[in-house]
Amino acid sequence: MLVEDSRIVALFFARDESAITQTDRKYGPYCRTISFNILNDRQDAEECTNDTYLQTWNTVPPQKPTSLQAYLGRIVRNLSLNRRKAKLAQKRAADAYPAAYEELEQMLASAASVEEQMDEMILRDLIERFLDEQTEQNRQIFVARYWYFEPVAAIAGNLRLSQSHVKMSLSRMRRALREFLKQEGVLI
Repeated sequence: MLVEDSRIVALFFARDESAITQTDRKYGPYCRTISFNILNDRQDAEECTNDTYLQTWNTVPPQKPTSLQAYLGRIVRNLSLNRRKAKLAQKRAADAYPAAYEELEQMLASAASVEEQMDEMILRDLIERFLDEQTEQNRQIFVARYWYFEPVAAIAGNLRLSQSHVKMSLSRMRRALREFLKQEGVLI
């Protein structure tokens, strides 16, 4: 039986190591899937998942996530992207895997300074507003591709759509997002 998130967070606050076991039982497959979609390597995905638990252990407390799933998802995603960048730097070679990241890369630069972090928060809010204006299906496609880095074929299969439909929807949404951001005064 899976433990409720509030109980798992309480275990972290109590510095009870079973918090990690409970987190892995409930969210291990979720974290490994996100990481694998980014890294395309099961061993690296497992290591990023374990690093996610360590970072969660080190940040809860003082953080008290309202959504443990979203908190873990953000951590594993960032760790996986960082690992991917490090591996690419080591290889010094072109990379073809997540075209999803590259598709949005021009609009979503990573933040280094406080000012850039504020810009990133504003951009995140704008993207959320943009997604609120989309159909439920388009939101699912967008999030699956750009948050979970799912391949187009997987998105199409999960939503029972053709791959060409998913590709066209993504293309249209990127174009619409670019226009939306321009209207909001974001320089692209």
